[in-house]
Amino acid sequence: MTPNDSAGQRKSGNPATQAQLNLTVKQQREQQKQQKLAEYQRQLAKRRRTKATWWIVGATAAVLVIGLVVASVIFTPRPVTVARGDGDGSGISGVQTYEHTANHVEGEVDYEETPPTGGDHNAIWLNCGVYDQPVPNVNAVHSLEHGAIWATYDPAQVDQAQIDALEAQLPSTYTILSPYEGMDTPIAVSAWDAQLKVDSPDDERIGDFIEAYWRNVNGPEPGAACSGALDAPGKQ
Repeated sequence: MTPNDSAGQRKSGNPATQAQLNLTVKQQREQQKQQKLAEYQRQLAKRRRTKATWWIVGATAAVLVIGLVVASVIFTPRPVTVARGDGDGSGISGVQTYEHTANHVEGEVDYEETPPTGGDHNAIWLNCGVYDQPVPNVNAVHSLEHGAIWATYDPAQVDQAQIDALEAQLPSTYTILSPYEGMDTPIAVSAWDAQLKVDSPDDERIGDFIEAYWRNVNGPEPGAACSGALDAPGKQ
């Protein structure tokens, strides 16, 4: 091999042998070229598969998110909304009405009704919401003064399904739901100076009572807040 011979290419004095050598080198180069091309094609196919996989994963995730959003919209209970009541439930069978004073006092108060529907009360109102423990009368009455509805149930006379059914009828604001032991009926709904007692949460008069007395102006302080004060034990 002379210095002018290219590296990697052999020379022979025999023309036939040289032709065979040249063919072998050409075949090697072509083989290397084909190998590089095949490797490139494999890498390209791999990138395409990876890209397709991420598209599938992304699309699946998007579908799942959309499905969750749709499911939450479909299955989330709708908040109950009613118009402000006119405070006149005289046409509702079974509604009892009263007249009360509304002084701010210290300590406990001996109320005439069970649960109370008004009267002297603590200067701090009870925050509206759902409670799984009895709440202080003197604070709940103050909330009635602000136009709230107080729905109570005797835990010895109702089960959880009935409690849930009662809660489902209440607006999301200006209502209190709490247990009240020792009532003479399973359920009572109270507003300032008005009360309805029923045996079942399925009683249609509950909705009529709420429409008449929710945020009504009969109380001494209509429109005052029903939050930002006292959270009694058991607030959910």
